[in-house]
Amino acid sequence: MDLKVGDKVDLIVVRNTALGFTVLVNEEFEGMLYKNELYQKIEEGQKLVGYIKKIREDEKLDVSLQAIGFKHTIVKNEITILNALRQNDGVLALHDKSSPDEIKYQLGMSKKAFKSAIGGLFRQKLITISEEGIKFV
Repeated sequence: MDLKVGDKVDLIVVRNTALGFTVLVNEEFEGMLYKNELYQKIEEGQKLVGYIKKIREDEKLDVSLQAIGFKHTIVKNEITILNALRQNDGVLALHDKSSPDEIKYQLGMSKKAFKSAIGGLFRQKLITISEEGIKFV
């Protein structure tokens, strides 16, 4: 197996299991996409692009739909938030006290990812954060 953590791979969703979805990686290896890391609906037979997250001792792969790497993910999440602000007249009624479900529903990311991204945008002086939510500076 000449795959390494972080590699971009082709996935075919094989079946839904208790843990997540079994996937075929590059039409050759078995992988797992964990349900708790999914922020979109997927179904059996669907083709996706994913990334190797972990190579286990049994040669099975843990895969993710998000590129691996803190920097890449943060920037992607910041862009998602900025686009949402643009579509909502520069205001989003989400903040660090919003429920994880609300954040996931509106932006398709975890609360932790949301908080990291708004922290970055705030430090770049692009947004303000208040009890009403976030908005462009």
